[in-house]
Amino acid sequence: MELIPLRVGPQKIDILVGRDCLSQHVGRVKSTCGVGPVAVVTAEPIRRRYARAVCTLLRRAGLTPLLLTVPDGERVKSLRWASYLYDRLIQAKFERRATLIALGGGVIGDLTGFVASTYLRGITFIQMPTTLVAQVDASIGGKTGVNHPKGKNLIGTFYQPKLVLIDVSTLRTLPRRELVGGMAEVVKYGVIADPGLFTFLEQHHAELLNDDLEFLEQIVIRSARIKADVVAKDEREGGLRRILNYGHTLGHAIEAAAGYGRWHHGEAIAIGMEFAARLSATLGVCDQRLVDRQHRLLERLGLPTRVPPRIDPQRLLSAMALDKKIRGGRLHFVLPKRFGDVVVEPVGLTVVKGVLKACARR
Repeated sequence: MELIPLRVGPQKIDILVGRDCLSQHVGRVKSTCGVGPVAVVTAEPIRRRYARAVCTLLRRAGLTPLLLTVPDGERVKSLRWASYLYDRLIQAKFERRATLIALGGGVIGDLTGFVASTYLRGITFIQMPTTLVAQVDASIGGKTGVNHPKGKNLIGTFYQPKLVLIDVSTLRTLPRRELVGGMAEVVKYGVIADPGLFTFLEQHHAELLNDDLEFLEQIVIRSARIKADVVAKDEREGGLRRILNYGHTLGHAIEAAAGYGRWHHGEAIAIGMEFAARLSATLGVCDQRLVDRQHRLLERLGLPTRVPPRIDPQRLLSAMALDKKIRGGRLHFVLPKRFGDVVVEPVGLTVVKGVLKACARR
């Protein structure tokens, strides 16, 4: 079991990573929840796999959880489903001492956190992520939100969970496509902050894709530490935290332009990283060797690298123009200089268009 402390201002958030986290730390969950009512928010597949066991453990600890289930998929990250959860909480007479527990992937964490941050102006929130994307990225840092038809995560808040419990054993039941997609975020950390992690992925990609929990636990711990360190220094993305958006400007645009749910988040981010690395090389910020090594690793992990040819480039440009990373009306991209060292720079539209076309032709 690994404890990763995250301090954000006066708040101290404990991130616990290991196997069977909840059964070992259900007492900590109870103390975090306090005396108010508790609801567990989850999606249908997770309800079938884990929700019953989680609720049983919570009851044994003296809590009486209300289980709230929403459909699976990106489409539930919406104001409509946030409203559904508000209705259920109001019907159950949840008050300000209440706690929401997000049990599931990044979609569930983002939606539940957004509801927790806005219901009665903020109630306690706990993350129990069950997917690789959520464990290494989405559950840490306090970003919550829902999508808008014009763009991903355009409506949201910064709201920290009181506790993050990461049980890597849940990764064994992940569909392969979701496990592969989650690897994109781990590759991201290797590029932006940890060359050793990137090399580890190159050396052990086969074991990771074969659900080896020893190796999976290592990459979750290393990734979570990087995310926590960045967030502690820059909670609200005023500077350093922007490096975590490597690959996300184009990645989010692909998700929006293709229709939410058609591309998994990690798949879109992998394409975005391929694009950003090629953009960096075109501008002379990095050399071609970095582009080639990243490309080979993404392919070995089974991740896509080609901009979808069926998506109109103009739609991608329009979606990127609505991205939250716009500064002064100009598109900014996280560009690698070398492994472990990146910069955030504005890039002219002509160059962006040229690299987009090249990535679509590959």
